[in-house]
Amino acid sequence: MAIGCKQAACMALSGMLLYGCGATPRFDKQFGAAVRANVAAQTLDPAAGANRNPAVGMDGHTAINVHGRYQDSFKAAEPPVQQLIINNGK
Repeated sequence: MAIGCKQAACMALSGMLLYGCGATPRFDKQFGAAVRANVAAQTLDPAAGANRNPAVGMDGHTAINVHGRYQDSFKAAEPPVQQLIINNGK
């Protein structure tokens, strides 16, 4: 019995997928070192996760007022910017 075109295509596709899963790339020992170095360079305080009180310096009442003013600043439309017009008299 002849195999249909769709069946042949499915078999070929499944064969390619299985072959792709079987081949693993061989990376060198330095693979990813640049990314790890960049992440380490961006870390300001490695022990920051152990800090249980990160918001030191601002009491709750002040923080609520500041946050409220910040949220209210988005409600009003920004005033239009006046353009500088230079006229040289001509």
